[in-house]
Amino acid sequence: MSDRKPAGQFIDAAIDLLRRVRDEEADSIEAAGTLLADTVQSGGRLFAFGAGHSSLAAQDVVYRAGGLALMNLLTVPGVVGVDVMPATLGSALERVDGLASAVLDSSPLREGDALVIISLSGRNALPVEMAMNARALGVRVIGVTSVAYASETTSRHTSGTFLKDHCDIVLDSKIAVGDAELTLDTVPAPFAPASTVVTSALMQAMTATAAATLADRGTEPPLLRSGNVDGGHEWNSRVLDQYGDRIFYRR
Repeated sequence: MSDRKPAGQFIDAAIDLLRRVRDEEADSIEAAGTLLADTVQSGGRLFAFGAGHSSLAAQDVVYRAGGLALMNLLTVPGVVGVDVMPATLGSALERVDGLASAVLDSSPLREGDALVIISLSGRNALPVEMAMNARALGVRVIGVTSVAYASETTSRHTSGTFLKDHCDIVLDSKIAVGDAELTLDTVPAPFAPASTVVTSALMQAMTATAAATLADRGTEPPLLRSGNVDGGHEWNSRVLDQYGDRIFYRR
């Protein structure tokens, strides 16, 4: 490590990763944003899913000021965050075969929708089956994952495949296996994960592309405004009412 303090080292590492995804994933981000725009224009619905800490980036684009009002959170009880007790249950559920099928069977997802699946490793049964089964329904799937895991770890799904193998578009977060950017001789394990920073940036870059693409086509993007600015609540009420049949977080 350099002489810079750990806080600065972590921020530098995150900036380097953000630059990498900006430069190396530009085409994929454009394609993903265009897919979302196509889905909005064709009357489809938008969903995002992530398990554990990957859910943070999914939640970040749902009911969010400056975000697409049509983005819905696909939830799986017990894996959305660390609020479940014990928190380790979420990790165990990610490895359960068949859970994704049960979730999709009871979800509103249908042919013509788009689903963004976030999984850092992409190796567990839940995200792999979620992608496989969603595509079988005619849903377009965008995967946000670290492709490095596919070459440096083994899949935990019976097919031996990873999330990246079952997506229409893949956004590679470039996160190293283990998700820890810093090491110190005095600290026994790597530390300072950057996956949330980078994955959230990828998600926002994708939705920004979708909004701009819709505007370029002459369609007003269904964006939400902050409720803390004058007129924000009125704006949001109009958008939510206009697209109410495609928004599920109000029900």
